[in-house]
Amino acid sequence: MPKQEIEQRAREIAEPILVAEGLELVDVEFVREHGWILRLFIDKPGGGVGLEDCAEASHAVETALDVAELIGHPYSLEVSSPGLNRPLKKPEHFQKAQGKKVRVRTYAPIGEPPRKNFSGMLAAVESDAVTVNVEGAGPFRIPMREIAKAHLELEL
Repeated sequence: MPKQEIEQRAREIAEPILVAEGLELVDVEFVREHGWILRLFIDKPGGGVGLEDCAEASHAVETALDVAELIGHPYSLEVSSPGLNRPLKKPEHFQKAQGKKVRVRTYAPIGEPPRKNFSGMLAAVESDAVTVNVEGAGPFRIPMREIAKAHLELEL
């Protein structure tokens, strides 16, 4: 099964379980780092995910993932907080980040002059696009379908 399909299936299995536990599934990663790792990033209302939250979430989804036989080879399950540079995946993630500094990378160059990397203040969030004010270059409207990766930037 391709990596993206494993991540999608893991999301479909884990998300309802985590929601029932009062947690949000922010992101899923399936990566090879000294063996295969299925990584779930969780958050809760008000933030502040702790070690106990991660352990409980891991225990809650572990059996469901094993029963689904999603991955046909050995892997480790990791559950952690999304951290200060949390990924922005869903429209509601972008809405929560409005007015904050973000970094967005697109699949293909957009704008004038064409570019793929945008770092600046998230000025607006629409259902199909976000607007990032890049200092010295102005606002860029970026269609959601063109976003390859986006995350909050730590502001000191």
